[in-house]
Amino acid sequence: MERVILHSDLNNFYASVECLYHPELRDKPVAVCGSQSTRHGIVLAKNQIAKKMGVKTGEAIWEARNKCPDLVIVRPNFHLYMRFSLYARRIYEEYTDLVEAFGIDENWLDVTGSTRLFGSGEKIAHEIRERIKNELGITVSVGVSYNKIFAKLASDMKKPDAVTVITEKDYRQKVWPLPVKELLYVGRSTGRKLNDLGIVTIGDLANTPVGLLARKLGKWGETLWLFANGYDDMPVSKITFESLIKGIGNSLTAPRDLTCDEDAKLLFQVLAESVGERLRRHNLKGRTVQISIRDTNLEYITRQAKLPSCSYITREIADKAFEIFKCSWDWSKNVRALGIRVTDLVTADRHVQLSFLEDEIRRINRELVDHSIDSIRERFGYYAVQRASLLNKDIFNTDVARENVIHPVSYFR
Repeated sequence: MERVILHSDLNNFYASVECLYHPELRDKPVAVCGSQSTRHGIVLAKNQIAKKMGVKTGEAIWEARNKCPDLVIVRPNFHLYMRFSLYARRIYEEYTDLVEAFGIDENWLDVTGSTRLFGSGEKIAHEIRERIKNELGITVSVGVSYNKIFAKLASDMKKPDAVTVITEKDYRQKVWPLPVKELLYVGRSTGRKLNDLGIVTIGDLANTPVGLLARKLGKWGETLWLFANGYDDMPVSKITFESLIKGIGNSLTAPRDLTCDEDAKLLFQVLAESVGERLRRHNLKGRTVQISIRDTNLEYITRQAKLPSCSYITREIADKAFEIFKCSWDWSKNVRALGIRVTDLVTADRHVQLSFLEDEIRRINRELVDHSIDSIRERFGYYAVQRASLLNKDIFNTDVARENVIHPVSYFR
């Protein structure tokens, strides 16, 4: 039986939710952007009006304003977007239990077993499209195909508020004329390499000898050749936001360049507050601490080291991050941004390893203190309790703790 796969992509998601809550903006060009004052001034999302005026995701605010002087800038509200994402997922799960998240606004659905109950894949897609619009007040584009790659490609072909079908009979006519960069996982670097080989369209890729692609791109070349020819057989897995978490991290571009160890230590403390709180919220502990460092030339490095034992204690994460930094940075350049990520996660209450070499009572007390801080902040707000080291350090008083970064499982698990 041929599979029936849907790919659902919420249109202009952040901007659409903002316009829903601010009806006065619906007829204006709107962009959801980071703060210019804290040097996060890029476009995260834009509505359809701004898109028609040339505004692009990822460009600086000043570039967007040059194209669209009347652009309305809105600060992001990630908790609100997450709520709408979960609402949409509940709708998907009424049609199938095989729903795989691919970011906050995209999901694959395997409805092969649901067609006898709900009708064809196209019928289900239209029903979902109408329900999203009527129940959530935003629009969605849905691709329908017999594999995940083509379903994703179909959802991108017509926006907004549309359903596009690619079948095994017509994919050569619909898919092969498209630019090769439109194929999922063909990034900028891979696209350049393919163009250098004279491969401009997906059809060119499909008709290139697979041996040549393997020599030039390795195993990845073979994989892309399979995708272009419609041979993707990857299953739709039951992945939710909870199961997506393989590492928890935050990064922050500082409002000014960091110039000394004290600056870095304070920023790592802010980041560790966020990371530790979310580890505890998800009942997870991690063994490996990774840091990222971006200098003023936007050059980027990452380093990592292991903790003595799995932990979600804020102080231990911050201290380990700063220890790694001290071993990795000589201050020949100032630092623009830092990040912390904790990986090698385990369930907190099922993986307890006592040690005779450490003061376990002190560690348990630190855990209790962190949980108490979490409870106070949840009830009275984030700034109800702060570390003494951060008092009067206005440069680091930021809402970074509220900006979650979830690192999803790779498509190729």
